[in-house]
Amino acid sequence: MNQVLEDAIEKVRRLPADRQAYIAEVLEQIAAAGADVFTIPDDHRSAVLEGLDQAKRGELVSDEEMSVLWKKCGL
Repeated sequence: MNQVLEDAIEKVRRLPADRQAYIAEVLEQIAAAGADVFTIPDDHRSAVLEGLDQAKRGELVSDEEMSVLWKKCGL
């Protein structure tokens, strides 16, 4: 296992159980794909596309709001 992955796993260990469960689900999906291309689930894809549309419209959060979010997530 490379160091970046080990560091990420250590950060995940400090997250609440519900976030850990979500991350585990995503990792399982990626691992199940093996060497094949990982297909993003439709609900995730739609959320990303919505975010990109918001960015195009200039609907962005401030650096301060992002900082609060990162701290809340333990990052």
